[in-house]
Amino acid sequence: MFEYLEKIKLLINKMSTDQENQLVSAAKIVADVIKNDGIIHTIGTGHSQMIGMEMFGRASNLANVNAIMDDMVLMASGARRSAEMEQISGLAEILWNKYQFNKGDVLIVVSNSGRNALPLEMAMKAKQEGLTTIAITSLEQSKRYPSRHQSGKKLYQIADLVIDNCVPSGDGVISINELLIGPASSVLGMIIVNIISTEAIKINLDRGVDVSVFQSQNIDEADNEALYQKYESRVKHL
Repeated sequence: MFEYLEKIKLLINKMSTDQENQLVSAAKIVADVIKNDGIIHTIGTGHSQMIGMEMFGRASNLANVNAIMDDMVLMASGARRSAEMEQISGLAEILWNKYQFNKGDVLIVVSNSGRNALPLEMAMKAKQEGLTTIAITSLEQSKRYPSRHQSGKKLYQIADLVIDNCVPSGDGVISINELLIGPASSVLGMIIVNIISTEAIKINLDRGVDVSVFQSQNIDEADNEALYQKYESRVKHL
């Protein structure tokens, strides 16, 4: 009855074991950005946008997170439109200019396939501008199919640090009569970004560094106004 849950448990165990070193490295990168009062930028296209948004404006998570949520990447304007937009070269430059990026910030790029132009070019632009780039992708999926970018590269060949979500090609974890069902990349991606953020917070608390963390607005004693004021000039969608 709960085959999907069992498959997801296996994937989580595989990912956390196989990618332990990468997760530790990513947490250290993010921890240093926090320490240096930088911003953690996130971008995902398609359903990967949910992973990028998971860190943003989130109770019990970091306040210094800027999620890129322009119409060019959101599915709100149409699922097919979103799928077509991420394949168009040149849009990343337009998108980049709508947000504030500074040298020393970090950009987390989420793309399960790692083959489309927009996430690739965002990673390229970030590296040019002195930002560290972290990719969350499926290496099995990405290595199976050719790049859709003129460079011929995939995201894992561009980013400074690559975290494999260990999701099988096609995203589904259950096969019934050759029909693939049970998407896994969103679940694994959200686990990955929350591992990174929680470990980064712990690193800085151990250092004695103050960390800006939102508390749930549904807890009466919580007050996030000071954090909104601190970051609203650098985080577009606050």
